[in-house]
Amino acid sequence: MLAIVRRYEAAGFRAWPAAAVHYDGTWVVRLTAGHPAKRLNSVNPLDPGDIQHIADRIGRASRRFDAYGRPLTFRMSPLSGPDLASHLDKEGWSRFDESLVMRLPLADAQLDAAMDQIPLKDISRFIGASLEVSGSDVSLRPGLSEIIGAIQPEAGLFALEDGAEPLATLICVHDGDLAGLFEVATDKSARNKGHGRNLILSALKWARLRGAREAWLQVEAGNAPALALYRSLGFDEVYRYHYRRPPGA
Repeated sequence: MLAIVRRYEAAGFRAWPAAAVHYDGTWVVRLTAGHPAKRLNSVNPLDPGDIQHIADRIGRASRRFDAYGRPLTFRMSPLSGPDLASHLDKEGWSRFDESLVMRLPLADAQLDAAMDQIPLKDISRFIGASLEVSGSDVSLRPGLSEIIGAIQPEAGLFALEDGAEPLATLICVHDGDLAGLFEVATDKSARNKGHGRNLILSALKWARLRGAREAWLQVEAGNAPALALYRSLGFDEVYRYHYRRPPGA
């Protein structure tokens, strides 16, 4: 199981790269000044047995986060292990924002009837559409542009539009036999009309034609509409992760 988790964690780091990455043993410290997303600004422990000098290492990580003006945040996957979790519990760290990692074998996906769609080449146009449909602040444009530009695997930028109005957007990162879905969003006024489903199927069809054999994604456990959509498409849960912060953060 841990080998499977490591595979998806590594794919996630490649698909959604942080601006600065530091290593403290097997803890991966990811920081990004231009974007506040927790997965881009968190400590990611990758070995349950790496539990030496926890307090000292947390202190070093805290100083790095302070320099970036970010709250110290740990992203706790099954690779974090029970000993680190127990330490954080004793220190009174809060636990929040649980998410699921889900996968779908593309051989099982019903993609034959999916619309053939070519990803956008205009990054600026995609970012504008993505920020609009997700309701994100336009101040995130430079940071999002930097992240997309740093993605090393092939990234397909997909947008479904009605004339000049964006309806749904997503990024599909093709990485070997994996196709990761990121930033999946549908405009609030256009939800429950199948736009997100259609765009996901188009992106997965594009990825399968390029050799991907499995799709995967991350979704917040409290996002019931998204979970229902992904499960209806055949996605199954692989593992969960959550975030931790110290008292007063």
